[in-house]
Amino acid sequence: MTDIRSSGDLGGQIAAEPGFSDFVQLLKPRVMSLVVFTALAGMIAAPVHLPPVAFFTAILFIALGAGASGALNMWWDADIDALMKRTARRPIPAGMIAPGEALGFGMALSVASVIMLWLATNWVAAALLAFTIFFYVVVYSMGLKRLTPQNIVIGGAAGAFPPMVGWAAMTGSVSVESFLMFALIFMWTPPHFWALALFMKEDYSNAGVPMLTVTHGRKSTRRHILVYTVLMVPVALALAFTPVGGPVYLTAAIVMNAGFVWGAWRIVRRDETMAEADRYKVEKKVFSFSLLYLFVLFGAILVEAGLHSFGYGAL
Repeated sequence: MTDIRSSGDLGGQIAAEPGFSDFVQLLKPRVMSLVVFTALAGMIAAPVHLPPVAFFTAILFIALGAGASGALNMWWDADIDALMKRTARRPIPAGMIAPGEALGFGMALSVASVIMLWLATNWVAAALLAFTIFFYVVVYSMGLKRLTPQNIVIGGAAGAFPPMVGWAAMTGSVSVESFLMFALIFMWTPPHFWALALFMKEDYSNAGVPMLTVTHGRKSTRRHILVYTVLMVPVALALAFTPVGGPVYLTAAIVMNAGFVWGAWRIVRRDETMAEADRYKVEKKVFSFSLLYLFVLFGAILVEAGLHSFGYGAL
């Protein structure tokens, strides 16, 4: 496999002047939006407050740190991104940005985001952000992703840190509440990505990525989805009985976890004789529901924070 990070062979000419939108895409804006949302929940749920300027500066540089991770991930994964339908139109394999530009851009944003978060808040939040970037780029992208089918299980920690970073930005510490928010995303990540991998299996196979669907097959992956979904339930419910939880969150957690477990059960029990398109519909529905799941639960944390500020919501 030709490594386009060094060869420059991107299957097309590099644009003379990459556009603003190309650099925005390099930041993985969809992933960044999820990072911002969960980090924001951690910040608002925290028991202390920052001045408005410091607050908005903190969320800005947490977002840029997430974007830096995305840029560095795209630089490292440019060779396999070019082989997968889902990622072939990303800026580097599409020939819009040179690999060296992406590397420099990602490194500059990484350093700036960590330093500025430190100056705006505290060293604990900055250290957690630096570790998050390191974990996503070095441990997951460079290490685990191409070596083991457990890549997304261990590597999922990178996407789970934002609420902990947000909490630390407000309090200068970590806590049971921030750890449980971390644990919720950590447990959510494998069934979320495995549901995606079930209907994108050929992409990972073509790129030589040892996703569970490639190494163990779809049947084993479906069982893993159910197991991790069930294990996620007590973590999600535990948050309801901490100071960041309450009846709104508990209700949301019960409903959304019931829906997620039901979807995972449908994947495990689906008829193998079904047409491929029908099987993929089930898996796509679970993948889509998993996105809604995280949005609803962290949205409920934000609602509880608002209620708590008026003296309501505690269980």
